[in-house]
Amino acid sequence: MSVVVIGSANLDLVYEVERIPAPGETVLSRGLASFPGGKGNNQAIAAARAGAETRFIAALGRDAAADELAAQARAAGITLLDRRVDAPTGTAVIFVDRKGENSIVVNSGANAALVDLTEAELAEIAAADVMVVQLETPLDTVTAAIRAARAADTVVVLNAAPSGAFPEALLAEVDILIVNEHEAAELAGEPAGTGERSLMSVLTAHGCDVVITLGADGAFVGGRGADPVKVAAFPVEVKDTTGAGDVFVGAFAASLDRTADERSLVAATEFATAASAIAVQRKGAGPSIPTLDEVRSLLDS
Repeated sequence: MSVVVIGSANLDLVYEVERIPAPGETVLSRGLASFPGGKGNNQAIAAARAGAETRFIAALGRDAAADELAAQARAAGITLLDRRVDAPTGTAVIFVDRKGENSIVVNSGANAALVDLTEAELAEIAAADVMVVQLETPLDTVTAAIRAARAADTVVVLNAAPSGAFPEALLAEVDILIVNEHEAAELAGEPAGTGERSLMSVLTAHGCDVVITLGADGAFVGGRGADPVKVAAFPVEVKDTTGAGDVFVGAFAASLDRTADERSLVAATEFATAASAIAVQRKGAGPSIPTLDEVRSLLDS
């Protein structure tokens, strides 16, 4: 599969803490490290390591962080189509507690300058089998990318994260929607805690297939006009959940069959669940992303 990812690239500053600080609270960090991050960047690396021919369209600043991210992307085997703009490269401050749970604050920086897709970028979308987009770049850019992909018969995978406003009508132009349970509820206009089957019913009514990720509980896959299928998680010891959702999305896109039928959706979800299970056992969004051989080994075990 050939995959093109349009999205964000950040330098992650990761603080290890005993617990996530409450409002007004100060806590001491046990350690600090920097890693490549950003949803688009993580997903592109995950797709490449899962064996897909991967291209990544992003906006970076003219700074050392940008040079570091570009070098790491190319080292992962990604063809990087990066704009250099007069804004700082995106950054994220991430707190990871002793249970591996996290809290994240993102400064978009150069990511906000990923606007007005060029003819060369549109050609990359048209040439790909699958396009992946998220919501850490301007919505107008996401919309233009989705419509360009649809016109070229490129499979559109939307990871509607982070949560935020998204035009309902645009969901009809998405082939596969991937969200966690909180994002699914917000997108469906339903209260938190609404059951996955109810959320599936609302979201698939827009005409797209849906994958709802459930962390340690696995994932639900809802094909258009089909009963949802539950995919079990792998029991593992969690060290850091940062980027696990992105690993899922990138691995999913890389393993998706061109037909994107129900069988392909379930198989891709199983593969992606294995990839994210490996990732949460490691620290750092970028370094945690597994290779194709590692995922196959877990699936065969």
